[in-house]
Amino acid sequence: MISNEIQVRVRYAETDQMGYVYYGNYATYFEVARVELLRSIGFSYKKLEEEGVMLPVFEFSIKYFKPAFYDDLLIIKTTIPEPPGARIKFLYETFNEKGVLLNKAETTLVFISRATNRPIAVPDDLKVALK
Repeated sequence: MISNEIQVRVRYAETDQMGYVYYGNYATYFEVARVELLRSIGFSYKKLEEEGVMLPVFEFSIKYFKPAFYDDLLIIKTTIPEPPGARIKFLYETFNEKGVLLNKAETTLVFISRATNRPIAVPDDLKVALK
């Protein structure tokens, strides 16, 4: 199991009329968290794409407990809970500065060959980086 944490400061434009972070923005936050988790183990998402591997989102689910607000500093903990195959799963927990759990989420992405547009196994270099 591999984990990483990032911090994201909520910008005014990311809030809705109620002053809460608009729910759709969490998908963007989680994308940043995924990329940074891979970077933390010495793996480049960009390099993966340059090698002809795409990683579209297959599933996304989230459960909200508390809202986040403008200028909050969010801590997003991202975990890869199991070795990937043709799919890779990421788990997320978002906390505010006080350590309050705001939401939990999960995404599953599929390794796709750009050339064939078909699923493929996890690339060997990512498999090595995850060990």
